[in-house]
Amino acid sequence: MEYRKLGKWGVRVSEVGLGSWLTYGGSVEEKAAAKQIHYAFEQGINFFDTANVYAQGAGEVAVGKAIKSLNRDAIVLATKVYFPMGQGPNDKGLSRKHIFEQCHASLKRLQQDYVDLYQCHRYDAEVPMYEIVRSMDDLIRQGKILYWGVSEWQADHIEDAVQTALSMNAMPPVSNQPQYNMLAREIEKEVIPISKRLGLGQVVFSPLAQGVLTGKYKPDHPFPPDSRAADNRNNVFMVGRSLMARETLELVQKLLPIAAELNISMAQLALAWCLRLPEISSVIIGATKSSQIEDNIKATTISLPQDAIKRIDDILSVGSVRS
Repeated sequence: MEYRKLGKWGVRVSEVGLGSWLTYGGSVEEKAAAKQIHYAFEQGINFFDTANVYAQGAGEVAVGKAIKSLNRDAIVLATKVYFPMGQGPNDKGLSRKHIFEQCHASLKRLQQDYVDLYQCHRYDAEVPMYEIVRSMDDLIRQGKILYWGVSEWQADHIEDAVQTALSMNAMPPVSNQPQYNMLAREIEKEVIPISKRLGLGQVVFSPLAQGVLTGKYKPDHPFPPDSRAADNRNNVFMVGRSLMARETLELVQKLLPIAAELNISMAQLALAWCLRLPEISSVIIGATKSSQIEDNIKATTISLPQDAIKRIDDILSVGSVRS
């Protein structure tokens, strides 16, 4: 396993991280989740990402139970706050009240004294940036979190957060967690350049486009029975969207010969493609089997030739397909 710094900051995260969206606390039962997390740790993964809203807290509970027997100092644990966790008017967003209460609730579910990275799961236009920055900085000063970051924030919001923090002599965000993969490249235009200038690293989610970039979904074929698309509990972000359109699946099938020529899996091709950029600190994978983790982590040893990268761009026309 190789490790990269979170932007300009001192902490190092594994190039492949393990997330828990739609898996742990949900479709993957507790013992299997713990087995997979332990296996990932043994293989060198130190970055584990979750969120309070994943399975309404069950994701954090599953991750917390799994890492309890591991060396905590060797783990970079990340969680998030923003989405509704109740029906009340203050049970969502990035108000100081919600941030503090959810941080404490997350720590309890995770069975931890602190988290390494606390992330604003989305931008909240209704809360002053000063309030968000001060809340995160206070949690840092209290030792509840070590760093804070954002997720899916636009470039101007990231810059506002950093400049506000600097004006307050507060800790700025150290990372952004956006969607990024061969089919969704929007962050290349503004988010990555501004983040690089300001010192933020990218910890990207959906690097396999929810499994589409593994090539297992074929045009005019039924979904594989053990796939996310075939699971009506977890396919809401896939089925019926452009990600699963026939033309998208046809494009992905054209990438198979490139992976075959390099003697790597399609998943490894997709992850190595993301990691070609030094601004990407980690690619966050999801897994339902340890064998998927085993395959995915091999991407850290792959340096794609420039001609392969060009062929990928030519096939996809450097376009973007949003899920």
